[in-house]
Amino acid sequence: MAESLYRLAFRRDHSRRLLCELRLEQREIEELKEAIEELYYFEFVLDDIPIRGFVGYLEESGFLPHTHKIGLWTHLDFHVEFNGDRVIYANVSVRNVKPLSLDELQAPASMTHTYSVYWHETSFPYERRGERLRDSSFFPRTLEIHWLSIINSMVLVFLLTGFVVIILMRVLRNDFARYNLEEEAAADDFDQADNGWKIVHTDVFRFPPRKSLLCSVLGVGTQFLALGTGIIIMALLGMFNVHRHGAINSAAILLYALTCCIAGYVSSNFYRKIGGERWVWNIVLTTSLFSGERSEAGRGAGGEGWGA
Repeated sequence: MAESLYRLAFRRDHSRRLLCELRLEQREIEELKEAIEELYYFEFVLDDIPIRGFVGYLEESGFLPHTHKIGLWTHLDFHVEFNGDRVIYANVSVRNVKPLSLDELQAPASMTHTYSVYWHETSFPYERRGERLRDSSFFPRTLEIHWLSIINSMVLVFLLTGFVVIILMRVLRNDFARYNLEEEAAADDFDQADNGWKIVHTDVFRFPPRKSLLCSVLGVGTQFLALGTGIIIMALLGMFNVHRHGAINSAAILLYALTCCIAGYVSSNFYRKIGGERWVWNIVLTTSLFSGERSEAGRGAGGEGWGA
């Protein structure tokens, strides 16, 4: 704990009092932005009453395009409630304050910090001021909402699973009853056509009409699965800043390019298993064509660069 520069005189209001003037370099501005993105907050103590507030303002909206705004609170309004000669409650507010934008701030940057103090008389007894502190918590209470969401999801999953099981059981029960009646009525008829769930066994060993499309879809799906797994692993390792969506997009594009070999291997392997012909030759032709296009694009870009 350290004594701050703020001066609060008992029952004496102040408006727009000068606190200090700062001159920040570029490194300090970047550190300040990172602190605001990480939701850093300050904490003062007035007569054993904690006063907490966020250092700055962060606003995120949209996905494509994504807007990212960072602001610094350079003015604070302190509101203190008192009863007689006792302090009952105190908080800090930035409701009517416009933050200083740090998005385009360049070093060296100068800024002025000010503050205001407002005293409010109340009849709340001093002996019960702990109730005010308990009812006005600064930290979000997410435990109840968290458990409520989990219970709601579990009930929804159980209901949907029960509905699907009931429907399937009714269909299977009707099919089994019809099969038993048909077997008793025509036990010697081997040419009887299958219906219901019995039709599935005739399609098990039948190749699809479009093998290439099926293999392509399977390979691309495997590639996206590997891409999503890689993004999740990198996020768990702390390689991304949640407030910088550009890093995730760049990593997704890079992983998509690197996982193309997975899609090619899965597609070609499955194509060979279902009886595809000349699958190796198709891969060679596709690779040669892709390499030729890249070399042509490289020569075109190089020519444009020399011409420029």
